[in-house]
Amino acid sequence: MQEPRLIAIEGAIGAGKTTLTRLLAKQFNAKMVLEVDEDNPFIDKFYEDRSAFAFQTQVFFLLNRYHQYQKLVQGDLFNSVVITDYLFQRDRIFAGLNLEGHELHLYEQLYNLIKIKIPKPDLVIFLQAETPVLHTRVEKRGRRFEQNMELGYLEEVNRAFNNFFFYYSETPLLVINTNKIDLAGEKFDIQELIHKINNHRIGREYYNPLGS
Repeated sequence: MQEPRLIAIEGAIGAGKTTLTRLLAKQFNAKMVLEVDEDNPFIDKFYEDRSAFAFQTQVFFLLNRYHQYQKLVQGDLFNSVVITDYLFQRDRIFAGLNLEGHELHLYEQLYNLIKIKIPKPDLVIFLQAETPVLHTRVEKRGRRFEQNMELGYLEEVNRAFNNFFFYYSETPLLVINTNKIDLAGEKFDIQELIHKINNHRIGREYYNPLGS
């Protein structure tokens, strides 16, 4: 069975998206598309005052994600495996949490204008975890701009992602429970996951790997 050409890894903040993207890219000899939150000039101020800097933060992320996906379309998307650490719709999930009124309306107009040019992944992998687990991981990685993140906000984000993927049906979906695993740990069976990726082509599947 042919391997998927475009794989998107998703999950709430601290789920392990970038870690898994790097692991799979090495296994598939794939091109990586990584989102670098630190490149957003508004992100620090956003966590200090969400309401004041939400719109600028979201529009920057939206346009940056759009440009990254456009490079895929113009490049070698169909000649190699590409793995991204986000799904394009990720931006809209956060917009729904952080924007309202005229700002949300303006954002939706921009989003709807550019989404038609975004290729759909062959497979989406959703990394699921409970909020306390996510919070521990966020604290452990120690990113400067995340130090002001409130636990309540992380709970809102996690709830929004779980709700989104509960109804998601646009592409094949593999849901991985990461509560008890260390994706970078030696005991994580990456080969078993690769087998599932290469054989999952329709609907959704739930995967509970052994704890590491």
